[in-house]
This record gives sequence, structure tokens and C-alpha cells, in this order.
Amino acid sequence: MRLSGKCYCGSIEYAVEDAFVYAANCHCSGCRRATGSAFKPFAGIPREKLAVTKGAGDLMVYGSADNHNAHCRACGSLLYSLVREAAWVHVAMGTLVDPPTIRPTHHIFVGSKAPWHDITDGLPQYEGHK
Repeated sequence: MRLSGKCYCGSIEYAVEDAFVYAANCHCSGCRRATGSAFKPFAGIPREKLAVTKGAGDLMVYGSADNHNAHCRACGSLLYSLVREAAWVHVAMGTLVDPPTIRPTHHIFVGSKAPWHDITDGLPQYEGHK
């Protein structure tokens, strides 16, 4: 099954297979700044399983060709992050229109989480990367 996703203003849309391999909540300072929230829920999938279907020219890429965050140039939404030497994509779960079957299973980088946020869900927590 394919899921759809889009940015806040609708300029960019993507399709991704509902075949995520893992999902987590990242509390690192970079993800907090990129999302403007306490953490970034993301789901990981091989890069070839995601396709930008509308507005590819409106993507604003921050980082290198092999490791970057892809935002909408108009509204700033963080749509996904390209990681692991461009082999994987971390989809920002908040941009999914359709509900994925996967749910975050743990928290990472809680050693640098926002001091004003309490994690209360009971999922495993890791000081750094799992």
C-alpha cells in the first residue's frame, strides 16, 4: 500500500510505501530545531520507496547530497531526511496524510531532550542513538 504525504501549504506532495522498517522519536537538538517541537517522530525506509509526486522543484535541501533535510521552500515544512549515505529516508511522520501501520517504538537522543518536555509513554529511551 502507498501512503501520501505533503507539506503544510500543499506545494510538495510525496508517495511512500507503507513498508517502513523502523520508527522512533528523535529528541536531538537538530530535530527539535528543524521541527520547532520537542521531538521528531520519524519512520525509516529505503530511499527508493519514496517519490516526490508534486513540487520537487520547491524542495529546499539543507545539508549534503548524501545526508540532508528536505523542506518545502514556501512553508518550511520538514518532509524527510536523507541518511546513511543517501540509502535511507527518515520520513517526518507528521507530514503523512495517510496513517502508516508502523508506530514509533523508542526514543533516541533523550540525553539532549528539551528540559521542558517529559516523556510519559513508557517506550524505551536511549541517551544517544539506539
